[in-house]
Amino acid sequence: MPEPILTTEKIILEAAKKVFLEKGFEGSRMQLIADEADINKALLHYYFRSKDNLFEAIFEEAFMQFLPNISQVLNSELPLVDKVNAFVEQYINMLQNNPHLPIFIMRELQREPQRIIALIKKLGLKPELIEAFFRKEREKNQIVTIPTTHLLVNIISLCVFPFMARPVIEGIVFNNDDEAFNNFLQERKKLVADFIINAITVK
Repeated sequence: MPEPILTTEKIILEAAKKVFLEKGFEGSRMQLIADEADINKALLHYYFRSKDNLFEAIFEEAFMQFLPNISQVLNSELPLVDKVNAFVEQYINMLQNNPHLPIFIMRELQREPQRIIALIKKLGLKPELIEAFFRKEREKNQIVTIPTTHLLVNIISLCVFPFMARPVIEGIVFNNDDEAFNNFLQERKKLVADFIINAITVK
């Protein structure tokens, strides 16, 4: 099957993603991105106008792989167990497709937290919907009483940490074996979901 032909816009986004991840927002320059995309700077400005626009486009592309799916899962009639499984799987899938995103976000949060917070809100993440979902489950006596904030932080931490610590985990535990590390991530989709379900389900 032939490789898909990338549009100029997609080529620019891939180049910008690489430069941002290597240099951070402050260290990136439009000329560096143009050079990486092998286009002239004028064409880069024609498509995206500014570095801020590029940054937002990359951030949005990554998160939109995750948010619509999760909204659909939470609003579905699936049982709680299936919803937790789907949430964890979609989140880890998104991180596998964007493995450097957690470190990139953490770096930018240290530099300019309000920018990242504003972007996440702009993309439609609504904590109140998640809170309403878990409140309903508590009212049905399906889950133990645990603040939703702690529950979300627990789930996200369990999913994100292997990507944050990948060089150490892969280097020490898996002897730099990419395949073994990726198998480990596949296993975590079920193990993390099971861990969360066992922790919150009323016995």
